[in-house]
Amino acid sequence: MRITTNALIRNYKSNLSRSIDNLNQSRNRVMTQRSFNKVAEDPASAARASQLHRKYYKNLDNLDTLMDVQSRQDCQEDALMQISSAIKTISADYNLQAMSGDKQGPEERQTFATAIRQFQQSMTLSLNASYEDTYLFAGADGKNPPFELSADGSKLYYRGYDVDANSSDLKRLSEESLYVDLGMGLSLDVIGRVVSSSAYNTSLPGIKAVGYGTDADGFSDNVIVLAGQLADELEKPTFDADKYGKMVTKFNSLRTNVLNEITNLGVKSEFLNTTKDRLENNDISLQEQMLNVEGIDTAEAISDYMWNQYAYNAALKVGTSILSPSFIDFMK
Repeated sequence: MRITTNALIRNYKSNLSRSIDNLNQSRNRVMTQRSFNKVAEDPASAARASQLHRKYYKNLDNLDTLMDVQSRQDCQEDALMQISSAIKTISADYNLQAMSGDKQGPEERQTFATAIRQFQQSMTLSLNASYEDTYLFAGADGKNPPFELSADGSKLYYRGYDVDANSSDLKRLSEESLYVDLGMGLSLDVIGRVVSSSAYNTSLPGIKAVGYGTDADGFSDNVIVLAGQLADELEKPTFDADKYGKMVTKFNSLRTNVLNEITNLGVKSEFLNTTKDRLENNDISLQEQMLNVEGIDTAEAISDYMWNQYAYNAALKVGTSILSPSFIDFMK
């Protein structure tokens, strides 16, 4: 079989190009720490990696959302703690002294009433606390301040409704939900509502904590309005200690509702911590899976690169001996 010089050169150029390509691929694997950089190099692994990346970034989104929910819930707890502290202070520092009968005159009772009204305004401000651009105690409507206290402190409105009204609207508002997806398999029922077990409820309507409606004696079931009623009673020319005592007893009992909501927030915080641990474990697991699919064995990749480098250098040396001297080299 006759082998021409042109055929030899073509064959050499083809093999040299393949050697350069192998060297370049092995160099890229070492530099990028990836087993492939194009889908065409490994379609099956690329498809698997794409699925893992979607899961990974979804998990990151869930973690970010959870951290935001935790911060929001911490703010809710701080606000309720301020309200609970205000109720405790009113009971300990003013109600008990006011009930001491003849030991307190109209001037002292007026001072107590003024202080209680200040606490009443302070508690309303706490209920209108916001986190970023949403109000913490507005239920499903976080864009508008939920509570409005009248100038004389006798009326409190929640999203436009008088909290002393025994209405179904207030009950509905107190049960509002606002769900977020924390990676628990968010799903909807047959009529398009979120299945409560598949998402996390971030809603905490303020009236659920401070109460609404009135009792049979005409006393408000809302702790802020009742504080105003205490102040009104203290400002009356004739002080009715028995009536005031009943109001104080009810006032102290309403603090239990606030404390219950603080306890509920503590329970929910534990759930969030558990969910956070799960999501962080998922994050580690997904990173390991992505590394197994896309990553390389560094030692093997470096060995492969060194071998391709050696093969390329050898090819260059072989190239110098392919074209042997011909008749033309000896022509003058």
